[in-house]
Amino acid sequence: MVGFLYFLADLPQRFFAREHAPENISRKIAYGFILLIRTIFSADRAGYSCVYPLARLADNQDMSGHSHWAGIKHKKAITDAKRASVFTKFGKLITVAAREGGGDPVMNVRLRLAIDRARSANMPKDGIDRAVKRGTGELKEGVEIQEIVYEGYGPGQVAMMIATATDNKNRTLSEVKTLLKKSGGQLVASGSVGYLFQNIGIIELSQEQTLSSDEIELSAIDAGAQDIESTENGFVIYTDPKDLKVVESALEKAGLAIENSSLGYRPHQKFTLPESSRMAYENLLEQLDEQEDVQNVYDNL
Repeated sequence: MVGFLYFLADLPQRFFAREHAPENISRKIAYGFILLIRTIFSADRAGYSCVYPLARLADNQDMSGHSHWAGIKHKKAITDAKRASVFTKFGKLITVAAREGGGDPVMNVRLRLAIDRARSANMPKDGIDRAVKRGTGELKEGVEIQEIVYEGYGPGQVAMMIATATDNKNRTLSEVKTLLKKSGGQLVASGSVGYLFQNIGIIELSQEQTLSSDEIELSAIDAGAQDIESTENGFVIYTDPKDLKVVESALEKAGLAIENSSLGYRPHQKFTLPESSRMAYENLLEQLDEQEDVQNVYDNL
């Protein structure tokens, strides 16, 4: 009798091996057979040691499914974390815009653009409203958002101006410094890189405009812009920092759709990044983008 049981226990491995049947069919039949034997002899596994290893195959299959689900949950957690980081970024952008220009999006172009970007990322309305109220002072949370620009060199010695909005400057300083160091770059003292850039107003226009390229350039000049560049994504208009709001208003009246507007930095002279450093620099930019306090990164490329 025992010899017959050994034969039954070994039968799935002998007959339903991969070379004798398609994998999905052989495994289903084999596991069904295994579970049947487990049920019959569950009272005394120790007496039929040939059955137990086969039973563990079924256990391992279950564990594989569990690990797969754990992986899905882990990925979802990462996605949720990234979404929360994006909302945090936009919240700070909205708060700063409301603090500087008031809480009315109609009168405050920078605030309206920040809100539009937040909405496009599906940021909840309650989060947007709270961010506006923090900026206007209606909501007191004891947290002050500071705008700080860090200077540094990235891989290949590319010069960088890293604009942040933070409620904890020590944390932000430490994290930005670490990211630069790991990439082969370094954080430098204020002014060490800044002299390579011009502080300037930057207005970005998308490609989808009702006016032609020539009409856009004429409108920008008439509005008081210093310069205009055509890019693969549309147009970038540069203004004197003090004229940014005036030019914004004039461009909108001319029928142009503004995608983004802010004070930023433009290099006096372009720099060519060595091809050997390109991948490392792209990785650094991606990591900085994921850091919730970093709002913009300007370089001399």
